[in-house]
Amino acid sequence: MKNPPPKLDAEESKLLTKVMTLGTATNLPVVMTPSELVKLIGVVYRDTGRTGQLDKVCPGISAKIVPHHDYYSVPDDWFIEPIQLDEFEHIELMRLGTKQIPDFVTYLRCLSELHKRRRKYAMILSAQPMPTMVQVSPRALVEYGRLDTEALASWLTWRKFFYDLDNRSAQETGYLFEPVLAAAIGGEPKGARAKVVKRTDDHSKGRQVDCWKIRHDGKPLAYEFKLRVTIAASGQGRFGEELQFAEDCASSGAIPVLVVLDPTPNPRLRDLQAEFDVKGGHAFIGDAAWAHLENEAGGIMATFIERYVRAPISAISAFEIEVGGDTDRKRLRLLDLEARMIEGDLVFKIGGHERLIERVEDATLSDDGSTPNDE
Repeated sequence: MKNPPPKLDAEESKLLTKVMTLGTATNLPVVMTPSELVKLIGVVYRDTGRTGQLDKVCPGISAKIVPHHDYYSVPDDWFIEPIQLDEFEHIELMRLGTKQIPDFVTYLRCLSELHKRRRKYAMILSAQPMPTMVQVSPRALVEYGRLDTEALASWLTWRKFFYDLDNRSAQETGYLFEPVLAAAIGGEPKGARAKVVKRTDDHSKGRQVDCWKIRHDGKPLAYEFKLRVTIAASGQGRFGEELQFAEDCASSGAIPVLVVLDPTPNPRLRDLQAEFDVKGGHAFIGDAAWAHLENEAGGIMATFIERYVRAPISAISAFEIEVGGDTDRKRLRLLDLEARMIEGDLVFKIGGHERLIERVEDATLSDDGSTPNDE
């Protein structure tokens, strides 16, 4: 007789929905299959060195769901390829992980967010339409006559297309970066409507908080995460808002905490750091920021931050070289770039590396790169 389906409690049901879906009401929804979910569970077991414990309870399952390489080295097709599972096996494996691995739920949630965003961006690369002349032809006025007209038309189109792809990449990274770091250190993002931090000059309005966390002594912490602080923020009128955050936190009874991953010094960063200090907060920059995140995360989630966030950023940044011996000025030595369209598909060649992107354009994405948050 077939076993009855395992009844999910409210928290399990919420977790399963959160882990397996992304943006179901958008043009590019991501919905994982049970096979894909259990392979992510296999990645968690591999990362935490607990594959042996898995096989003790479920002999032979690791051969199907645990990859032979680190996540970033595993081909996308491996995750998507279906495997034979019992009807509710993915639920039982999720429950087993909760019992065998500390912080399993948080680790799986963060890993699934990364995985779904990567899946979605692969879909964007395939579906993002090439710009039309209606979009780009007015931009010819600043270059017209300095380049062959046909060549200029292609230059404008390629340039806009790369801009759209980069803009969407920035959006997907933004939707991923803050929630993952917040979850990893035991907090959660709070929107302005939650009003956990209120504006000092108008208590009817709230401030967005990248991570809201209650300390062991009951004192709330309000985090501001930043990849970097640039001079450009001041010129665009945002820097006053950034300075105000620390004061709004203090007046709302929260300790403001600034975390900036890029240690490159500039006057705005020093001003921002000083403001957080004055308001009774803390500022962690560069290596100190990474150390703080990993300390707050604890052993298992510190592994996640190191493996999935810090290591890739460091690996990419390592190709920068100093300009004129100045440690504050760095530049990447660019590889040659070639872009071709062959029968509707794209081929990018960067240095000696080539990448083929099979294309099926989606006209609904031709909105200059803007897209609503698909949380």
